[in-house]
Amino acid sequence: MRVCQVEGEWKRENIRISERTLPIPRDGQVRVKISANALNYRDLIIPLRGYGKRMQELPLVMLSDGAGIIDAVGRGVTQVQVGDRVCPVFYQSWLSGAPDNARFRFSLGCEQDGTMADYIVLPADGVCAAPSHLTDVEAATLPTAAVTAWRALVTEGRIKPGDTVLIQGTGGVSLFALQFAKLLGARVIATSSSDQKLAKVHALGADETINYRENEQWGKVAREIAGGTGVDHIIEVGGAGTLEQSLRAIRTGGTISLIGVLAGSDCNVPLGQVVTRHIKLQGITVGSRDDFEAMAKAIAQHKLRPVIDRVFDFGELGMALDYLSSGQHFGKVCIQHDKA
Repeated sequence: MRVCQVEGEWKRENIRISERTLPIPRDGQVRVKISANALNYRDLIIPLRGYGKRMQELPLVMLSDGAGIIDAVGRGVTQVQVGDRVCPVFYQSWLSGAPDNARFRFSLGCEQDGTMADYIVLPADGVCAAPSHLTDVEAATLPTAAVTAWRALVTEGRIKPGDTVLIQGTGGVSLFALQFAKLLGARVIATSSSDQKLAKVHALGADETINYRENEQWGKVAREIAGGTGVDHIIEVGGAGTLEQSLRAIRTGGTISLIGVLAGSDCNVPLGQVVTRHIKLQGITVGSRDDFEAMAKAIAQHKLRPVIDRVFDFGELGMALDYLSSGQHFGKVCIQHDKA
């Protein structure tokens, strides 16, 4: 079977398509025939050993997201069966409960082989049913970006109808956050440096938009849009480069979900107001199997569809990573196996 893996040394140019023996599921395991994958920002860091010593030794199969059909099961498997369409869970070690070191131990495509393979074998409780109305490519986008947005806004954020949510940019997590916020009756403010992307995000349901290049003090603008008191929840993907403006935008007692550090990780911000204004600064690293299942039910109930920007072929992972790195995308960048 084909796999796309980092080989030899931790370098981007060492991502190669190779062959491995078809894996056989043991007791309690299932084998999934993968038909589609989705990329995330972490996939740009993985080939550089960006997560340090905790990562599996090479070779390492790439990617954390995928969707496919169970084609074989080991003895004792009862919760799923051959023919079920499933998505692998990002954290194979985090099924439920609050995050801790043990539950963060194994994520796909980092501490263990990922999903960029024709077949993968996982524990039966390491997969979840994919919403039936989604295509394989759409379903493949759910395990990382969608669960992250769900965990931030629902599990941790507990947003409610009438809340105001600010999303940064138009990547996968931000657009899922927009869709979930609207599904739950919240008002959404979106930021981007592109008027074209802002037009698209407005068409998706954003109530207000801000071009942060034209409005460098966009935190103040967002606060005014929210009636002068500030927004309730912010999906913070920029990190050091945007956190100061997020602190200007958030209301007293509001929540900032820190999900990414696309604009830097070393920051110098006025932390005093986090204390004096009782702001909750919440780190979010994807979520649990329980989060996936709750999210999938909501997606199925409301027939929500992920935003797909571009789909590449299995042999085009390098091109897909380059495209993701360019920042041109609006929504998810995906891989489809054996495109027609």
